[in-house]
Amino acid sequence: MNKAQLAPSILSADFANLARDIELVTEAGAEIIHVDVMDGHFVPNLTIGIPVLQAIRKITTRTLDVHLMISNPDFMVERYIDAGADIITVQYEASCHLDRTLNRIKDGGVRAGIALNPHSPVHLLEEIACVCDMVLIMSVNPGFGGQSFIASSMKKIMKARELLDSENPGGLVEVDGGINSDNIAGVAGAGADILVAGSAIFGSTDPAAEFRSMNSVIEKVNR
Repeated sequence: MNKAQLAPSILSADFANLARDIELVTEAGAEIIHVDVMDGHFVPNLTIGIPVLQAIRKITTRTLDVHLMISNPDFMVERYIDAGADIITVQYEASCHLDRTLNRIKDGGVRAGIALNPHSPVHLLEEIACVCDMVLIMSVNPGFGGQSFIASSMKKIMKARELLDSENPGGLVEVDGGINSDNIAGVAGAGADILVAGSAIFGSTDPAAEFRSMNSVIEKVNR
């Protein structure tokens, strides 16, 4: 069984002081940095792209977990591989040829994930679960940070865990959206391996302390 980890999402960091914020959470113990890429088309927001990822890669050796919330991800996966991503997750809803896309990512030496929006059921992945390295359950509607956790996501997390245990042992379940100190234990207990938190960490007065506090809850669940 994989041990759950907390991954700070830089979507909620101070972009004018991005290196500082990444350093704060890595010094606090973060092993994974979550990077949300939005194109203003697949989701109604525009965030960061390849130049910023390249800059982040230069300042950290931590795992860069890149979530592509973009249309036509096939056109871009190689560029994000070259920019330094360690994990690339594409949206189920945005990829017409998911098997090909995942294998292109893996052929580049990068772990490949599939993200499901809140309306997409886990059973859609039954034929592709054996190919992916990770399933990302979106527990908010993607596009903006600071949203509230959708309660029905708990069932989806458990279903994703069951699917991967059956079809792809060792595959990871990631959860992103609305995770905070109030629900983090439940999310980890439901079977999540990577728990993404943005505003809960970077919206606090002391991101490092908040990371340590939330991470201590996960460590208790891991025991």
